[in-house]
Amino acid sequence: MTKDIEAPPAAYSRAMPNLSLDQVEAIARRAHAGQTDKAGRPYVEHLRAVAEGVRARGGSDEQIAAAWLHDAIEDDALSPQWLAAAALPQQVKDIVLALTKRPGEDLAAYTARILAVPGARLVKEADLAHNADPDRLAVLDEPTRTRLTTKYAHVRELLGLTSG
Repeated sequence: MTKDIEAPPAAYSRAMPNLSLDQVEAIARRAHAGQTDKAGRPYVEHLRAVAEGVRARGGSDEQIAAAWLHDAIEDDALSPQWLAAAALPQQVKDIVLALTKRPGEDLAAYTARILAVPGARLVKEADLAHNADPDRLAVLDEPTRTRLTTKYAHVRELLGLTSG
């Protein structure tokens, strides 16, 4: 269910400056408030870790903003209409949409889209690094841990990322 964060009117968002990273973080925190990850941890911890992972990998402000928002559309925390109207650089919007899995989409199509969008691969690399963190995976049951470890390794392979 999409949170009640309203999209600004399109004309208004075109006339105003872009949201700051602090504003994007606040929006992401509000949109994902109350959401938890597979281990029961507050979901915003994942968003923060991905944003920090992007920063540590030398990512741009646009990539860091996209990291904060990378799951917002997929998780119905924000609507596609909100994203389209938001006062964000087009690169941020493009990266968020590239990282948004579509219903029934296979991993090859998903990763091809990520590779086609400049800047998206780095954000996904940080996302995968946090998702595959052994401490995070350790709290999951064995079948889930094995399934996710295999999936993340396959996605890394499709994206041409080396292990590590």
